[in-house]
Amino acid sequence: MDKIALMLQLQADLNEATNGDKWTSGITKNNKVINWKRCIYMECAEMIESFSWKHWKNIDKEADWANLQIEVVDVWHFIMSLAIENYAQNAKGGIDELGHALLKVENFEKIVLKNTLFANENEIMEKIEAIILESLLKKEFHLEKLVNDFFDLVVMSGLDLETLYKLYVGKNILNQFRQDHGYKDGSYIKVWNGEEDNVVMQRVLEQNSDIAPAKLYEELEKLYPAQKN
Repeated sequence: MDKIALMLQLQADLNEATNGDKWTSGITKNNKVINWKRCIYMECAEMIESFSWKHWKNIDKEADWANLQIEVVDVWHFIMSLAIENYAQNAKGGIDELGHALLKVENFEKIVLKNTLFANENEIMEKIEAIILESLLKKEFHLEKLVNDFFDLVVMSGLDLETLYKLYVGKNILNQFRQDHGYKDGSYIKVWNGEEDNVVMQRVLEQNSDIAPAKLYEELEKLYPAQKN
């Protein structure tokens, strides 16, 4: 199975575990409305905070490139979720059909190439804003354009398919870990000994490049501060 299909399946599994098996209908098991487009544009707004974009404050501060990449992965969670929902609601097919369609979008070839270079900060923010505009459309929804813009953003953010996949799997496992440790009821501890859990997860990945998902979960268990009380 290719990496796109694997990520789609992992996302579908996470959504079902979190929201119930009817999540593609737009309602959670707790009867809460799901709005993936809102998730996308709100996460994109957080992504822009990776840059010192305010002309009146911290004008010489270096961009937080590591946070940018994590936010890109977070947006990917929601784009995949929206795409799966769109295919289900419009009887276009399941994970396999969607996966094949994503492999055929114009900019997919760009993310296959190995890449570690970041684009100009203003150009990245303009691309983020293009994704925001697309996600704000109420009626017409152009999935291919949204995915194409996202794949552009992947490359502009110093990522490629391999690194996107690696970070996605890491964040997917972290999201599972959060759900298992009280994220919904507010008891989850997000800052671990002065560091956000995202940062801790990234460091574990960097130290163990070939770590298996189950092993990553085990490592997070060991590092989670509540386990030491």
